[in-house]
Amino acid sequence: MRLIPQFVYKRIEHRPNLVKIVDNVGWLFFDKFLRMGVGLFVGVWIARYLGPEQFGLLNFALAFAGLFGAVATLGLRGIVVRDIVRDPDSARLTLGTAALLQLLGGLFSFLLILGAIAYLRPDDPFARSIVAILGAMMLFKVGEVAEYWFESQVQSKYTVWVKNSVFLVFAGIKVVLILQQAPLAAFVWAMLAEAAIAAVILLIVMGLRGPSLARLQASFQRGKSLLQDSWPLILSAVAVTVYMKIDQIMLGQMVNDEAVGIYSAAVKISEVWYFIPVAIVASVFPSLLETKKTSESMYYARVQKLYDLMTFIALCVALPMTVLSKPMIELLYGMEYVASGAVLAIHVWGGLFVAMGAARGKWLIAEGLQYMTYWYVGMGMVVNIVGNYLLIPSYGVIGAALVTLFSQAVVAIAAPALYSKTRISTKMLLMSLHPWKWYQLVKNGI
Repeated sequence: MRLIPQFVYKRIEHRPNLVKIVDNVGWLFFDKFLRMGVGLFVGVWIARYLGPEQFGLLNFALAFAGLFGAVATLGLRGIVVRDIVRDPDSARLTLGTAALLQLLGGLFSFLLILGAIAYLRPDDPFARSIVAILGAMMLFKVGEVAEYWFESQVQSKYTVWVKNSVFLVFAGIKVVLILQQAPLAAFVWAMLAEAAIAAVILLIVMGLRGPSLARLQASFQRGKSLLQDSWPLILSAVAVTVYMKIDQIMLGQMVNDEAVGIYSAAVKISEVWYFIPVAIVASVFPSLLETKKTSESMYYARVQKLYDLMTFIALCVALPMTVLSKPMIELLYGMEYVASGAVLAIHVWGGLFVAMGAARGKWLIAEGLQYMTYWYVGMGMVVNIVGNYLLIPSYGVIGAALVTLFSQAVVAIAAPALYSKTRISTKMLLMSLHPWKWYQLVKNGI
């Protein structure tokens, strides 16, 4: 089944590689549009129903629990998939050991969540209970081993079917909770149930299509080997998680939950399109690798065109959203969230650096420089924490938005410019900001 519109297909049918790329992007968009569209609709409805303060507490709790997610998953995904592909005969041992490790990692991260929230909010029992319930989702991270199996067998459709089905069912449940005027705790329990049921069904489906849980094995030596390979990925994931979520947590601690609600409302609109550059870059990447084998000059010309396209798309989103930020917030969230308009007008420009970073990340992999990402994200994390500490007390949500934008610029532009091996990518990204590049894209039909 082809998802490319007929009028588009006729223009590119003579280029089979481009047809394949566009069709793949179409499938990725279909999956993401379903989840993002329904998620945004239900999320906005929940935000209007709960109001800024309770919506802020919900997002604070989600960010706080998510901060420890990297500990629960232990950076095992890529390692486990790689090892199953390399040694299919040891798949049951690898999967079973990974499952045990993630079960222990989930329990450890859950205990960390309980201890950290008790320390940060000793006089707020309701916030502690909300965080504890959402933190319990870490215990169901063990279900991700099913995703590893399906990915290794190139059968990720089962993961998509299960997760999307459960997602849609619980989207309906959340709508019912709104109509029944349920309390915040009911939505939190629904989120935990969604995570638990998705994990259980994934493991059941894995048992039907592959090895069942009862047939999995585990060993100390295999666990040691997996952790030796995954520990750098754990550190990287922790840095990325802190970099992405610390603003909401610091707002909650330094201002109040209402500020988190105002900020989160803008962020959800600002980030709703982030999957687009990721999907495009993922689909184009194999073609870039093939070009690199034949012609270095053509390869860099195509990388530059990819940078130009990412920048152009980001600007096409950021410019109108900056102008329409306030009326958009009022239309979607209502007057209670009117302060989110100014946050959205700033935060939406972070998408420019996200799109740039998505394209540059694949270039780093192609050049064997992916380890540099650790340094870039680490710098962004430090800038984010220090900047929030300095600006939030005086500027609140606006300060957090400005710091997020600046830290994203550091990761995408400034940090790579500090290293000779990656300085060329910064130059190419800056070149993509030239209006002549956008004119060429439009003239040539992008």
